[in-house]
Amino acid sequence: MDQNKLLILVVNPGSTSTKVAIFRGPNEIHKKTIEHPSAELAKFDLTAQQFDLRRQGIEQWLGTLPTIDLGFHAIAGRGAPLKPLEGGTYGISPQLLDDVRTSRYSNHASNLGPILADYFAKKFDIPAYITDPITVDNFSDLARISGVPEIVRKCRSHALNIKAVGRAEATRMDQKLEDLNFIVAHMGGGVSIAALAQGKIIDANDALLGMGPFSPDRAGALPIGPLVELCYSGKYEKKELIAILSAKSGMMAYLGQADLRKVEEMIDGGDDKALLIFNAMCYQIAKEIGATAAVLKGKVDKIIMTGGMANSTRLTAAISEYVAFIAPISVIAGEHEMSALAEGAIRALTGVEAVKTYV
Repeated sequence: MDQNKLLILVVNPGSTSTKVAIFRGPNEIHKKTIEHPSAELAKFDLTAQQFDLRRQGIEQWLGTLPTIDLGFHAIAGRGAPLKPLEGGTYGISPQLLDDVRTSRYSNHASNLGPILADYFAKKFDIPAYITDPITVDNFSDLARISGVPEIVRKCRSHALNIKAVGRAEATRMDQKLEDLNFIVAHMGGGVSIAALAQGKIIDANDALLGMGPFSPDRAGALPIGPLVELCYSGKYEKKELIAILSAKSGMMAYLGQADLRKVEEMIDGGDDKALLIFNAMCYQIAKEIGATAAVLKGKVDKIIMTGGMANSTRLTAAISEYVAFIAPISVIAGEHEMSALAEGAIRALTGVEAVKTYV
């Protein structure tokens, strides 16, 4: 079937909202961000338990659309934290559903992606897929060594957007992703900087807790000694400290503001502290890009900056000053997760990509 006639429903659950969209081929024809009251979400210990709340919101939205736009060929859900996986598109298996329902690998909002996709696939009698979930992992054994035997480096990144912009840039270069080496810096609420070698993520910082640069609200890598002291200071319970490091650190902790646009307004208003913290974040991002170049042994075809913060020319220019000597730089601003999910489903339906099985 002509891919331009394929109708794909895309579901992408976030921490306080659910993004839904309908694509006809690669073109988005309807979209909606369904906001969920924090008080309602807080009633559930596991994000998977929010299923009915999220489902109802999606069904209400679908009920407002023309019937002609509901003849779906497939549904694509956001991939959740799962066991380490090869990149690609996966069917939704019983084992996958069990792992996300029990939060086996993480209690993350995206656990609802496969659950919702499975529900609507059965409702509309269509196949359901996930593409390039958070735990896409092509680390070598060398990359997993942390320095402490009890701690293993894990590959957790914004894999969906990282691989999507990699494919887009390869197309622009009239080459195949599998023939290129990219450093991709996804810069949003978290910052993932990945070595994308021939289409595979062979190294990346853990953007949520403990590695890489600080971000608008995450701590990034920290000096170990002071962190241990903080853990045993008696000031914080474990859950509280994790919340601080993953959602109340970075620019938020220093400036009381996690919105980069607001921070830039502070800088424009002459706030020297805001400028210092902004420059420090750019410095740390650039330093991580440099480390990633070493992983690729200097064989870098492009550095790609993406994510919401890449909309800031001040930020991309500041980082470029540090890293332009490594390779040419492309900026593909924004998050391209919805289109990347639709494209994964299209590749599966048209046979361009073999569908993998999660076991």
